[in-house]
Amino acid sequence: MNLLARLRTDLDRTLTAGALRTQLTPSHGGVWLAAWAAACLTIGLSLWLVGGYHGGFIALNAAAGAYPPWVWAWLTALGGDLAPFVLGLLLARRYPLVFWALVLGGLVAVAYSRGLKPLFDAARPPAVLPPDSFNLLGPALRKLSFPSGHSVTAGLFCGVLVYYARHWEARTLWVLVALLVGFSRIAVGVHWPVDVAFGLGGGVLSAWIGARLAARLSAGATHAATHLTLITLCAGCAIVLIAQAADDPLAQPLLLALGWGTLAYTLASYVVWPLVRCRRPTGARG
Repeated sequence: MNLLARLRTDLDRTLTAGALRTQLTPSHGGVWLAAWAAACLTIGLSLWLVGGYHGGFIALNAAAGAYPPWVWAWLTALGGDLAPFVLGLLLARRYPLVFWALVLGGLVAVAYSRGLKPLFDAARPPAVLPPDSFNLLGPALRKLSFPSGHSVTAGLFCGVLVYYARHWEARTLWVLVALLVGFSRIAVGVHWPVDVAFGLGGGVLSAWIGARLAARLSAGATHAATHLTLITLCAGCAIVLIAQAADDPLAQPLLLALGWGTLAYTLASYVVWPLVRCRRPTGARG
């Protein structure tokens, strides 16, 4: 058997084992996501009805000012459009079904976010409030406020991890991470609390839909050609993330670490380690 065929066999075996491992994991993730999404949408609607669309922003933005700017810059960077797919490289080979759910959920999340933004075309805080009345970190974005795209991304990525997590402690951690990323959009001064609540809710619903679709279309998780195509696209996202890191000086160290770290891990996972395994004598693998 030539080397490429052995690498293909190694990948097929790894993907099949990884998908089976995830399918056998006992999970109440769907219940968690339903409760989380319902809470986000209820809070968002309540804020809108009680305080108006802009309600709560000034107080929350001011409270965030007690922490160093780089904290919010790093958290908000985790909600960028490319971040979930770059981070997905860390999951793809060992947990292909989780990666597949992230990709499918991502399509739903893009439709939700990109569909509602031009429909509402809501003004952001810099377009409404005087510059000296709130803390602004980064560019003064003015349009397409609803919903918060970064919050959608955080809800999607963390929601998928909540769905497949084995323990409630891990699920709680991922919920908190998503909430912090969402709150960072208020802290940097470019989204209203309502934007964040509906963004998180939509992202979590997208994660649930992605997980359900992944279960029905599970063959896509173990199809080597599809998997490698997606890995290549995600690696391209990592390269773009590295190229754009200089545009965000506060978050640049984090973005460079994510980009280079995930590329190195992907190279090791898909090339170096499989080559080492495939070059071992057959009798030495057991």
